[in-house]
Amino acid sequence: MSTLIDDDHPARVSLAAAWASVDVRAAGDFWCTLEDRRPGLLPHRDAPLFFTALGQLMVGDNDPPSRAALLMVLGRAYRHFDLLPHATTIGDALLATIARHAPHPLWATAGERSLCRATRGVRRAAAQVGDGPAWWHVQVIVHERPSPDIAILTVRPWRRLPHQPGQAVPVCTPRLPGHWRWLSPANAPRADGTVELHVRAVPAGTVSHRLVHEVRPGELLWLGPPGNTGLSLDPARADDLLLVAGGTGLAPLRALVEQIAAAPGGRRVTLIVGARNFTDLYDAIALDKLQCAHDWLTIVPALSDDPCAEPVEQGDALTIALDHHRPDQEIYLCGPPAMLANARPRLRALGIPAARIHLPESFTR
Repeated sequence: MSTLIDDDHPARVSLAAAWASVDVRAAGDFWCTLEDRRPGLLPHRDAPLFFTALGQLMVGDNDPPSRAALLMVLGRAYRHFDLLPHATTIGDALLATIARHAPHPLWATAGERSLCRATRGVRRAAAQVGDGPAWWHVQVIVHERPSPDIAILTVRPWRRLPHQPGQAVPVCTPRLPGHWRWLSPANAPRADGTVELHVRAVPAGTVSHRLVHEVRPGELLWLGPPGNTGLSLDPARADDLLLVAGGTGLAPLRALVEQIAAAPGGRRVTLIVGARNFTDLYDAIALDKLQCAHDWLTIVPALSDDPCAEPVEQGDALTIALDHHRPDQEIYLCGPPAMLANARPRLRALGIPAARIHLPESFTR
């Protein structure tokens, strides 16, 4: 019989409510408890990040992207600090700390089962994520609002983040500890190490809401380890590209354009940028600079709800993209779920080989 708590089980809801009442200062208590039981296991400065991430994984919902981000971060932490042999000690310290700060009868039963489930997930993740730091401290140096629900954040890591174009990184703000959300850097690696993040605030997005509406320059954020999304360029190929972006799905595709700009190699690139109307083209200035600087790059807006647009620009991004498709192109798509839902079957129905179609499937794993 499974020992997992069902997603809709009242125990999970109760544990999540109890966890929400735990003050972030409990992380200090957790570290002291762990230090008493196994001295030197976890650096004091990293205890808050570790405590909030593991607690959230234990009681949080099963939203696949959020869970994947937490597992990426914690898997790296367990490897980096060599914590796997001490998982039981860590779990006991976590439960003891939570029980002191949020007394609840379920911690002794449902809490233990939920922690076992989380620990199994972390062990699997630790075997896959590779070595390196679990998180990077970054400072917000620029926070722009090109539209009411979108922010462009430029952050500077305290140590260089080893990301590649097309990857995504988990992001967390101290305003909402323990909650990590995937974002794709919108730039290829820069000499100054800065990273540009594009964020749209969505109705149910607690992290995105804070990043867009509350975070200000000078604040600190945390970035987790970069993860592959299926959008990286194959270094062994130099095919022409058709890039299809919807909303802030533009970010990883713009990073690919910057990567090619550093070493064009004869490629020609067409970038279709989807939006509802012209005012929703939030990154228009940067895109205009790129197009003016590179004669191999063609940028085409696709406006789904703008009667003033030119006829060749009216329509959804994928439909406009197909007007620019050539058989020798690799196709990369990134955007909202509705845009991606039927993209692969639609392209395959037109005879485009599956190997030439690249979608960010791992965002939802």
